[in-house]
Amino acid sequence: MTRIEFHFNAPERLQYACRLLRKAHGRSLRVGVVGAPATLRQLDAALWTFSATDFLPHSTTAHPADIQDASAILLSHNTTDLGVLDVLLNLGDEVPEGFERFERLIEIVAMDDHSRMCARQRWKHYTAQGYDLLQHDLSKVSAP
Repeated sequence: MTRIEFHFNAPERLQYACRLLRKAHGRSLRVGVVGAPATLRQLDAALWTFSATDFLPHSTTAHPADIQDASAILLSHNTTDLGVLDVLLNLGDEVPEGFERFERLIEIVAMDDHSRMCARQRWKHYTAQGYDLLQHDLSKVSAP
């Protein structure tokens, strides 16, 4: 069964996503990131500028297969285009279709009302499906 984690109160959602992706890459995990096209474009740019010392190999599902295969991080607007990966990071508002095939799903929730409202709906969906959810309140812990 997929391990589902909610990371709440992210003040800078994309910066937090970059830190999580750096941590996953350091552990040799392959991560798929789903979200709206505009959000993924912003994340793509952030991954290039996030750290002067770290390179986080990433691509989109629009790139050729050999580039996708060489990328530890794969950005897509849907999970259908993602192959076999260890972790799914959801930056979208909806429950990602097919999340069940991933070992782990991470939901990053920003501090704004819209993000919280959408997260509550996803939380209800997962609990109704019988998932035990883990929660991390980022206002009470240090960055990853």
